[in-house]
Amino acid sequence: MRVAARSHREQTRKASDLPYLTHPASVALLLTKAGITDDEILAAALLHDVVEDTDCSLEALAAEFPPMVIEFVAALTERKRDDSGQKRSWQERKTDHLEHIRAASWEARAITLADKLHNLGSMVADLDSGADLWSRFNAPPDRILWYHREMVGAAFQEDVRLAVLAEECNKLIEHLATRSPAS
Repeated sequence: MRVAARSHREQTRKASDLPYLTHPASVALLLTKAGITDDEILAAALLHDVVEDTDCSLEALAAEFPPMVIEFVAALTERKRDDSGQKRSWQERKTDHLEHIRAASWEARAITLADKLHNLGSMVADLDSGADLWSRFNAPPDRILWYHREMVGAAFQEDVRLAVLAEECNKLIEHLATRSPAS
């Protein structure tokens, strides 16, 4: 928690004044609520955006955490830049990340589902409060919904340990679909 708090200390949630730490903490709580209480999984949940969204590296985390935590965080980290340092397109990043999650361990896929569940719940709450949700993203609503549907499928893989998380995600995706400008 300290490493995540330090790493995200200057960040807030998208279109919000909430400290970013509320997100990884919520992901860990959702996993616990789903019956997943392994310390390494919960540590990775707290750290899941540290490498992707801050200047902290996997190597720096490896100096402080067990190899399994690092393995989970690595599986969850979206590569935002190509080998030459150029920003990758939204579609390229998301397609690549889907492939990584399909090949990931069930533990990393559980964290992914909890991450998506919290993000989707935040999106629904924002939309229901009248916020201009869809303008926040680098893709149109239909692609945002496509990505979330695909990610839930890639992470779930009909694994009974992940069914509750996947079902909750799918409910929120369908709620968002009924409220998207394309519907």
